[in-house]
Amino acid sequence: MKPIKLLTIDDDPHVCELIRLYAEREGFEVTEANDGLEGLEMAYDARPDLVILDIMLPEMDGWTVCEGIRKDFATPIIMLSGKGESYDKLKGFELGVDDYVVKPFDSKELMARIRAVLRRTNPSLYHDEVVRLDELLFDMRHLQVKVQGENAGFAPKEIELLYFLATNRNRVFTRQQLLDQVWGFDYDRDPRTVDVHIKRIREKLRFYQVQGSIETIRGIGYKFGEAEP
Repeated sequence: MKPIKLLTIDDDPHVCELIRLYAEREGFEVTEANDGLEGLEMAYDARPDLVILDIMLPEMDGWTVCEGIRKDFATPIIMLSGKGESYDKLKGFELGVDDYVVKPFDSKELMARIRAVLRRTNPSLYHDEVVRLDELLFDMRHLQVKVQGENAGFAPKEIELLYFLATNRNRVFTRQQLLDQVWGFDYDRDPRTVDVHIKRIREKLRFYQVQGSIETIRGIGYKFGEAEP
């Protein structure tokens, strides 16, 4: 499997180094550009699988770079900004940005968002192999979950939600965080849709007598942990 290629376009060398450090630990191949013009040229030359793009850049701002990339490529873009205003986020999404991260950011969260965007935009790129988690065998390329060799009949979004929780075992996520990670950061439906999917997943896990279970953390959200009694 070829490494997934990331392109970071940011004029702050410390941000570039931080992203490189964490991304290479995840197995990504990272290239960098420190101004917008260079970044756009590298997007054409290197053909990255995902671009991490700052807004405030010398030579050419991030909005213009984003428009340039979108003219010819559907490459996923995560926008970085020191601003968290709704106007900037809406502008980013209107230009085709896949996610929007406000500085300063948590590096682990950024890596999680990168994985989430890749899962949504190109599942076969990120999930080239099957992944076994206890009794669950995930085939994310074909969006299937098997238990003891039998296809468990999960719906695609149920599989994505279960996979996200199971690969982050014992971490608690709010409904909004799960919507962001699994449905996408521009998804604006009722957060209670998470509850409906969780209910269906639990029913199937119980039916197949899977040991792990999605637990409700009252007043906060959900986590994948030990089996419910």
